[in-house]
Amino acid sequence: MKKACNFCGRGEREVKLLISGVNGFICEDCAQQAYQIVRESGLKDDQQKDNDSWKGGLKRVPKPHELKKYLDDYVIGQDEAKRFLSVAVYNHYKRLNQPTDDKDGVEIEKSNIIMVGSTGTGKTLLARTIAKMLDVPFTIVDATVFTEAGYVGEDVESILTRLLQVADYDVEATQRGIVFVDEVDKIARKADNPSITRDVSGEGVQQGLLKLLEGTVVNVPPKGGRKHPDQEYVHVDTRNILFICGGAFDGIERKIAQRLNTHTVGYNSVQNVRKIDKDDLMKYVQPQDLKSFGLIPEIIGRLPILTYLNPLDRDALRRILVEPKNSIIRQYKKLFDMDGITLSFTDEAMETIVDKAVEYKLGARGLRSIVESVMMDAMFDVPSQNVKEFTVTKEYVQQQLNKSHLE
Repeated sequence: MKKACNFCGRGEREVKLLISGVNGFICEDCAQQAYQIVRESGLKDDQQKDNDSWKGGLKRVPKPHELKKYLDDYVIGQDEAKRFLSVAVYNHYKRLNQPTDDKDGVEIEKSNIIMVGSTGTGKTLLARTIAKMLDVPFTIVDATVFTEAGYVGEDVESILTRLLQVADYDVEATQRGIVFVDEVDKIARKADNPSITRDVSGEGVQQGLLKLLEGTVVNVPPKGGRKHPDQEYVHVDTRNILFICGGAFDGIERKIAQRLNTHTVGYNSVQNVRKIDKDDLMKYVQPQDLKSFGLIPEIIGRLPILTYLNPLDRDALRRILVEPKNSIIRQYKKLFDMDGITLSFTDEAMETIVDKAVEYKLGARGLRSIVESVMMDAMFDVPSQNVKEFTVTKEYVQQQLNKSHLE
């Protein structure tokens, strides 16, 4: 019996591939055409429909309590920041699901967020975790690489290039994404007064960010940068993109302290003055402190939700070591488990690691660097040894810290 495609009639020798079925055959060209016809007809499989559900807007927006509960699984403490973030994200995606034919004429505006907190307190982790839950296009960009257009460095439009790439160049999906702008404090202008000289990496970048934060249609180079002048631009509307900005704002505590102490002259003011927690001045942060630090008033106005992250104390660092779903200890246990080795840490060993992290004052990142130093020799030697268990003790931690000159 001669084998031939039942659609085009070509024989086995005339085609590259002939796929057999129960009662016939189909060649690779006819299979591709059939696939194209199905796509153009609008029919999609259930998996594709699930993937596309957020491209047209989230059908069910998780409530703030659900968002916070999810964040609690991955981020220890920072309840205030979690509440602010959960409410802001909930309102943002409710806004996207608002019917376009609302007769009352009320248009809900976007509420971008700015998070202030010292290094290693979880700003980036909070933003990444909430984007993971919502399954929306998400990108992290570093504000330090941007300069004003025409100077060496990246343009602010490259933020949207990255988001477009994450969304597989789907413009509709891109326009509903989340952008986390890290190190936003590094683009503060050098002095509180406007300068007569060009501040191309500070105030100039803030001016460039204004239109993105507010909402405008931007011509985005899909390949990024000015190296491909002949490329076609993609038009992206930023009105529905949620911007979350984060920064350590190192030294802003001095600005806060100055502001809190300005009205403490005279007997009456001393009587009425609030009891101020001098160990955690960040909780008193106000928009005027950001202005004093070097952000221009226009950009502060476009970041209406201001929240802070508490510095991590010893108890929080101890919990970060073991409690989150992706905690550092669990990650190492998983790595050893892949080699068939059971890894365990004694309580004294973990206490020693936490003590060293408190001493460094680097937050959760300090924990990671210490555990890396402690485990380096074990990661190198143990997989080659015929052992089924490995226990990290206080003595072992101390020995490794001395060896790596971290002590």
